[in-house]
Amino acid sequence: MVMTARTPADILAALDPEQRQAAQAVSGPVCILAGAGTGKTRTITARAAYAVATGAVAPGALLAVTFTARAAGEMRTRLRALGVSGVQARTFHAAALKQLTYFWPRVIGGAPPRLVDNTFGLVANAASRARLRPGTSEIRDLLSELEWAASTLVGPEDYPQAAASAGRLGPYDAAVVAQVYGAYVDLKRSQDLADWSDLLLLTAGALEDHAGVAEEFRARYRSFVVDEYQDVTPLQQRLLDAWLGGRADLCVVGDPHQTIYSFTGATPSYLLGFARRFPDATHVRLVRDYRSTPQVVTLANNVITKASSPHARLQLLAQQPPGPEPAFREHLDEPAEADAVALRCGELIDAGTPASEIAVLYRINAQSTAYEQALTNAGVPYLVRGGTRFFDRTEVREAILLLRGAARAVDGDAPAALPELVADVLRSGLSWSQAPPAGAGAVRERWESLAALHRLAGDLASAAPEAGLRELVVELEERSAAQHAPSVDGVTLASLHAAKGLEWDAVFLVGLVDGTLPLVHADTPAAVEEERRLLYVGVTRARTYLSLSWATSRSPGGRGSRRPSRFLDGLHAAAGQPAAGSARSPGAGRRSRSGPVPCRICGTVLTAAVDRKLGRCAGCPVDRDEALFEALRAWRAERAKALRQPAFCVFTDATLIAIAEQRPGSVAELVAIPGIGTAKLERFGDEVLALVGAGDTVQNSPD
Repeated sequence: MVMTARTPADILAALDPEQRQAAQAVSGPVCILAGAGTGKTRTITARAAYAVATGAVAPGALLAVTFTARAAGEMRTRLRALGVSGVQARTFHAAALKQLTYFWPRVIGGAPPRLVDNTFGLVANAASRARLRPGTSEIRDLLSELEWAASTLVGPEDYPQAAASAGRLGPYDAAVVAQVYGAYVDLKRSQDLADWSDLLLLTAGALEDHAGVAEEFRARYRSFVVDEYQDVTPLQQRLLDAWLGGRADLCVVGDPHQTIYSFTGATPSYLLGFARRFPDATHVRLVRDYRSTPQVVTLANNVITKASSPHARLQLLAQQPPGPEPAFREHLDEPAEADAVALRCGELIDAGTPASEIAVLYRINAQSTAYEQALTNAGVPYLVRGGTRFFDRTEVREAILLLRGAARAVDGDAPAALPELVADVLRSGLSWSQAPPAGAGAVRERWESLAALHRLAGDLASAAPEAGLRELVVELEERSAAQHAPSVDGVTLASLHAAKGLEWDAVFLVGLVDGTLPLVHADTPAAVEEERRLLYVGVTRARTYLSLSWATSRSPGGRGSRRPSRFLDGLHAAAGQPAAGSARSPGAGRRSRSGPVPCRICGTVLTAAVDRKLGRCAGCPVDRDEALFEALRAWRAERAKALRQPAFCVFTDATLIAIAEQRPGSVAELVAIPGIGTAKLERFGDEVLALVGAGDTVQNSPD
């Protein structure tokens, strides 16, 4: 692919004054405090491109380090768009693996230790050697303790004292955990194995102990950028110091308000102490929020200003047009909360918001089950972030093999555009069609994975019209190596931790009760403040629509004694809504802030999402026009086929049933049915009303 290099002026043209200041600071030390949504990735990418364009740094001499493969992939994509190639953008671990593989034969000889990606079995074996019989949860807790110890440079012999100082509460007594830790280290050594922490430690050691290795490395790389610097651990900082070797050409970027990984050993102290270490550093603050509406930004600022931590304050300044106020919703129980969220997701999709631009975020992964069920019941597609990695999925591996074979078979210029070629390969080899299947589940997930590959082909063709299958395969191989997955359609279900670095048009923050956020185990001021920062991260994921909800009891019929998260205190009034100072705030006893929905037949307040959409209890007698219902189903099938969408994306069964039961005769009556928003009305309203009218004509005609 041919890339057109941008001039320095072109690179700076799209930046605001603060971003431009950061981009022009091409030599370190530089510290950029970047608030959520302030264009951090754009800024550091522009800085790298500007440094290369002005000749300040050769492309191959710059190493940018991120914390996720996705972020590294995004940076490479943006650099490519700016006409820059050769800059290395990798995670700490990916960079260390590449360096260790290169230097190990010279330093030690032979192949480096075999990397173990999943150490669960090793920890279980080490626990057995310590005469323990832990269950799965205890092994996971042990693994977390061992990872924390390694990331904070604590060895087995020092673990008990370090754990006590840090207030760590492991699954066993600290002396027992230390025994397991020692056995784990011995097992790795005896089997010539290394985990991800060893990878960083061994690479740092090679640079620290071997002058020739350090000299060669530092001759190659002379400029460094570290993203998300507030999440650096002591082990990562040690590797960074080894890379630098006393030099100061370092640019760090971070936001202390988004420090949410202290439990892994991460600390914002390196970011906050940067000025002390480098007194002559250039400091830039990015506070213009280009992501969220003023309403969302105001709420985010109010969340973080209540923090008692001494972190540097970054008050965001909204740059987007106004939007809706954040919604605060109280529910009687968790199933009702999940049903209400699923119903609202469906309404947003009906109104034109893509499912992929909606997220449901929670504190702990166990909370996802209720939302998976509720979304399935509502006919809303979803994906759970944190499941099987995209490039590890069977259908994706099979598709890449087929595309690789097809690329080899192409002789000369391809007769069709790249997306068409990819569709043909997926259709013939994996029975994929561009029309999605109805419903959710494994079949839908498989289709979405292959559809994501097809969309990626379209994106590549748009960026480089001359690209063919060979270029696509190269792109996929690079993304696979970096685990940079394309987007998959569906409402995202994710924990607040997993949502870091992502954004959506609409975000639902759910389960916001004391004991869950903050967690009941957050029993120190520092731990509580980290939980508050988690809420801040969640709020700042939303571009336009934001909902915060909680349930006063766990199960239907339970005591409504649970209190909304203490972090919500005072936020309701700031958002123009009643406060929730107690477990039964104004509106308690209602299913949501949108008000109760009574059954149109018996008057009972409806709770289930499907019942609310139908407007009646499931068991109430109804007079449904069966002929109209069948006509609506036939019409929906034709429209879905023409639009190449699953049937439920036109209207769900529940909406069709409600239409057949209520027989709306006007636009006002039609939009009163849940599931029919403005977008659906404009697209299908006339046709639906015509069908209803035709049904009435048939009913009223003489025999």
